[in-house]
Amino acid sequence: MNSVNKLLEAYNKDIILKKSDKFSDKTYRSIGCYKNKKWIAGIVPSDILNLDIKESLDLTMTLSEGEFYETFPDTINTPNYGDNWGRFANYIEINNRAIADMEADRCCCGIINTIKLLNAIPPSAKSWANCVILSQIFPNIFGDGYNKAPDVENSIYGLKLNSGYSSNIIDFNIVDIISPEEQLKAFCDICHFRGIKCGFRTIISADQMKVCSINHEETFDWKNPQHQELYINEHVKLINLGFEAIFVDSAKHIGGYDMNNYTGVGALPEYHQAQYIFNEIRQRSANSAISIAGEKSSDDFERYKNMGLTTGTDFITGDDFESVRNLSESLKYNRDYAPGVEIENDNYEGGISYEQRLNRINTALFAYFRASDKLPSFMQMNDIFPLRYDTSTHHIMMTNPNYSLDGTNKSHIENLFTKQDGANYNHDVAVLFSHALCL
Repeated sequence: MNSVNKLLEAYNKDIILKKSDKFSDKTYRSIGCYKNKKWIAGIVPSDILNLDIKESLDLTMTLSEGEFYETFPDTINTPNYGDNWGRFANYIEINNRAIADMEADRCCCGIINTIKLLNAIPPSAKSWANCVILSQIFPNIFGDGYNKAPDVENSIYGLKLNSGYSSNIIDFNIVDIISPEEQLKAFCDICHFRGIKCGFRTIISADQMKVCSINHEETFDWKNPQHQELYINEHVKLINLGFEAIFVDSAKHIGGYDMNNYTGVGALPEYHQAQYIFNEIRQRSANSAISIAGEKSSDDFERYKNMGLTTGTDFITGDDFESVRNLSESLKYNRDYAPGVEIENDNYEGGISYEQRLNRINTALFAYFRASDKLPSFMQMNDIFPLRYDTSTHHIMMTNPNYSLDGTNKSHIENLFTKQDGANYNHDVAVLFSHALCL
């Protein structure tokens, strides 16, 4: 039985899927294609996060670009844009911990809720892919499986290796039916069915990682060959489950580059060491199409290309359409690496208006002379589903607050995001994507 059907059975749901009309008035379509690329928009996230898993998958199948399958197919292939797809993609980071189930002080099931949110992510375009990046996969070192007050640190920027997968993300109540690995594979399969690629954020700062064994944990050391081998293999395992992209935090500083602006904690791999690690991940997973995106790694194109990166952030924003279009034109022959257009990054703490965001997204989607020369782009969950006004992308990366007013998870989801103005903004984002997907 495939992982998606096992997921349904784990929640005591029928695996027979049925057409859903729950969001017929909120279904958006690509403009100009002979095949409709469909998703749900003009909403607040709670509209779909409060569905149960069966209702969500009924909706997923209803949005199918092709035929309606009564059961989820056993074989799903990722959207095929060639080995260098990541050079042109739109990366959308979803903080899957923030949208996890919050009950009392516990936190779980982020991957299940992210599966639901996929129905509101635009599918890939004719010429380039949309790729969802998950903020968390591995256990974090500051209180995994718990939420805390909004002013108490519970940073996502620290992880444990050789310790399985995060209690914030996995539903451990159903692992006797569907394992953590199969839950992640179900997510990847549903992404691919939706016409979306998927990846995850990782850390390279040594003092922000722990290596765990029974009754023991130690700080990661890049000079320890066993630690390096573990790091590679942990990432290969995820690629083998269906993930296709890795976003590398602090990648700019690998090899001691520009350390005056380094804000991580601990040593970083050497340049040639990083080349080896990225190459080994591709080799061991037998996947030459893996996209590796580096945070802020975009001011020395040859350096990062030769390191094995596909793209990097923080070189140009989408504020100036003509500047981005001219950059696209100047790099059109660079098919293996190009810097990305930034809408918002994970360090964002406020200050970008809805209008500025929409302008940046418009630039990211349309600033080129030919769609085949498009630059990649980077955006956050906040750029599609605006967060409440007293928080920010960086705040929910550094903390894990429960925003429930009555102790229920439903209330947390409703209060994590803005309300009607957020739904109106989500509509405006969808209109931009609807005009871009057939290019």
